[in-house]
Amino acid sequence: MTITSPRTARALDSTIVTAEAWLSDLEVETVRTDAVQSFVKQETVFVRIRTAGGVEGIGYSYTIGTGGGAVLSLLRSGLLDVLVGLDASRPEAVWSALFSSTRATTVGVITSLALAAVDTAVWDVRCKAAELPLWVAAGGARPSIPLYDTEGGWLHFSTDELVAQAVESQALGMNGVKIKVGKPRGHEDLERLTAVRDAVGPGMDIMIDANQSMTAAEAIRRAALFEPLDIFWFEEPLPAEDVAGHRRLAESTSLPVAVGESIYSIGHFREYLQAGAASIVQVDVARIGGITPWLKVAHLAEAFNVSVAPHFLMELHVSLTCAVPNALYLEHIPQLRAVTHSEMTISDGQGVAPMAPGLGIEWNLDAVDDLRVK
Repeated sequence: MTITSPRTARALDSTIVTAEAWLSDLEVETVRTDAVQSFVKQETVFVRIRTAGGVEGIGYSYTIGTGGGAVLSLLRSGLLDVLVGLDASRPEAVWSALFSSTRATTVGVITSLALAAVDTAVWDVRCKAAELPLWVAAGGARPSIPLYDTEGGWLHFSTDELVAQAVESQALGMNGVKIKVGKPRGHEDLERLTAVRDAVGPGMDIMIDANQSMTAAEAIRRAALFEPLDIFWFEEPLPAEDVAGHRRLAESTSLPVAVGESIYSIGHFREYLQAGAASIVQVDVARIGGITPWLKVAHLAEAFNVSVAPHFLMELHVSLTCAVPNALYLEHIPQLRAVTHSEMTISDGQGVAPMAPGLGIEWNLDAVDDLRVK
């Protein structure tokens, strides 16, 4: 028989007793443009919870310039009240309770972002209480993941700048670079991509991203232009709602089609995979609603023999990609250096999963508070 002392029992009590949320604005670390938008700022919604056992967890989600106030309002007007009294050691139960309480606004962007801020805080507590890093608690497939660089591929860069950045990324050991496409004419994109391929040679992966800017007909036409360059994937060529258009594109080209950063439900990913419209899944932990549904999408993709290469949030996705066996790449876009005490470890072109219990993000809460707006 095992006897648990009252002190140990209190330490093990994972009942959530307090929950708070706030919004801090982070300036972008570099100018970022694509075919349809600019990254204005990172509106970062934080959730902090504390359990009866004294364990504290911090979670977050984000927008790239608008909507953060709406996410915060949803949390404060209802979700935080539902959260108090739930058991942080049971993320599925917590997620389901909060999802059920927002039935009138699901599935939707604002609700998914709010759920993600809570769910990541719950997982932070769960992992800290278990004294496990997230990548181990969520599956523990491997301790590191290959990186590709996006910071050198923005649409406003000149061809010479694209080439210089790609060569620098290659010298740093990155396995690939992503170049934004969507110039007014296809030959403009082709010329830029050709210059990068000539500079880095055949041994480096080149991804391209159209940010949902094309019709199916135009994406099919441009894919044919790009095929001789051995493009590693063609990302978000069409609006995310256009499953049929992505299927037509996938059937017409040898380029793998990557989607997912603008998909907000597990069911939508299922539709893409069943239709054969996605060769790479880029599920974003904030936009899908947190770690709990992120893992479901990753395992769903595995069942279809499809790889995962998530969008943005490298400081959190490094642990998730290391957790699952079908992760392919981690996107290198640093964005938290202003509000953390340490950076993600990079070794030989790989992102290394943090070993500290919890999410592995060492927040500088004084800096976060300095940037607080609501």
